Parts: sequence; C-alpha cells; structure tokens
Amino acid sequence: MPNRLNSAAMPGDAAVPPVRRFRPRLLPTLAALVAIAVFVIAGNWQRERMQAKEALRARYDALVQAAPEPLPTLGAGGDWAAQRFRPVIARGEYDAGRQILVDNRIHAGRAGYHVVTPLKLADAGVVLVNRGWIAAGPSRARLPDAPPPSGTVAVHGRLDVPEAYLELKAEAPAGPVWQNLDPTRFAAATGVTVLPVVVLQTAPPVPDDGLVRDWPMPDFGVEKHRVYMLQWYAFAALALSLWVLLNRRRETPDDHA
Repeated sequence: MPNRLNSAAMPGDAAVPPVRRFRPRLLPTLAALVAIAVFVIAGNWQRERMQAKEALRARYDALVQAAPEPLPTLGAGGDWAAQRFRPVIARGEYDAGRQILVDNRIHAGRAGYHVVTPLKLADAGVVLVNRGWIAAGPSRARLPDAPPPSGTVAVHGRLDVPEAYLELKAEAPAGPVWQNLDPTRFAAATGVTVLPVVVLQTAPPVPDDGLVRDWPMPDFGVEKHRVYMLQWYAFAALALSLWVLLNRRRETPDDHA
C-alpha cells in the first residue's frame, strides 16, 4: 500500500501568497508632490476668494438697512470701492442734456433701459445717478421719455462701483443709448468729470416719475468659489490616493531570493 504520510503535503510546502508592500518610486513621487501642491494652492486661493466675498456680503447686509449719509468726498485717489453699498443722499441739480439710456436691461421679463443722469452736486463735482428702469417702446426708433426733476433735488440711494466689461468696439457711444455704464468712458465722451461711482436711486422723487427701482442683491459668487475650492481639494486627495495605490506592489518571497 502506498505510504499516505509520504504522499501528504507538508505544511512547509504550502505556497506563500503574495503580499502588497508600499515601495514608492522617485519620479511618480515627485510628480504626485507637484500635483498635490498645485491643487492645494489653487484650493487655498479659492478659499481666500470665498472668504473675501463672504466679508463683502456681510458688509452689504450690514449697510442695506443703515441710514443714508451725505455723499462722501474722498478726493483724488480715494478708495471708492470701500464705499460700495453705502446708503447716501446726494444733493444737486440734474443735467438733463447729458442723460443716457443703458440698453438691454430686463425687468420682469420685459426689455428696457436704465435711465442714468449726471447730478451736479451742490458742493461741487458730478455723480452719475441710475434713476431706475423704464420699458422699451414698440420700436427702437422712438426712445422712452424720462425727464429728470428740475431744480435742486435730494437723491436717496446707495453707492455702486460699475464692474468691468468687455466690448468688441472701444469707441465711445454716439447718442443717448449706451450698452454699458462706465463713469470713465462717460467722462471721456462728454468732457464732464464724474466720480468713479454710481448712485442707485432707491427712493422715488416727488412726484413719482414712474421708473422702477427694484435693485436685486448683488451676486457675490460665494457658492461658486466654495465649489471650486472643494473641487481643487478633492483633486489633491485623489492625487494622494492614486500615489499610494500605484506604489503598493505585489511581492512574493521569491522576489527577495
């Protein structure tokens, strides 16, 4: 009879399963470090932008209910951006002859214009006042009529700094209809030096001129920066995970024999 003991497999003869060992390589490690550093820096930049926008929104929330103050006089080189959203009262007389209509402004689904009129301030200087929205007529050949009040007026509103824009043509607009509002270009086109801000009128004059003054809350873009920040951090985490995974190699005892 065959010897069953001799034919049985001995415990030492069993195959040793391969194991995974973490053995990082130089070039993949350097590439991973560079990628992770870039992703983290981009995420940190988006986080800083998000925090700045959150602070700006908090400033807006604090000022929107504040009592209006006289329009500040900062002089040349003043930080007008820091005055954005501030409720103000501007006193002076409108310059009706240089009034413009900013085109393609939508309200409640209707196309129209923003009526912008320069206001000659009582204490010297000129500021542009966005008096509100007016509907467009049936034809662009006939512009809507929105004359400003005559005499000395007190305009209640809040300061705004027009955002930068891009136009295909850099030429100054000809006529009262403009595509965008820019105090610098207005000054160049009219020869009238104006403050680098715009007063968004919030209270109607007496008697009411019928213009719509429904100014929406600015889009501060906080959520956009939050999403971008999380995406960049996720990319960094993914790069780290891939580096760890790809550097875990299967090895058996024979690899070290």
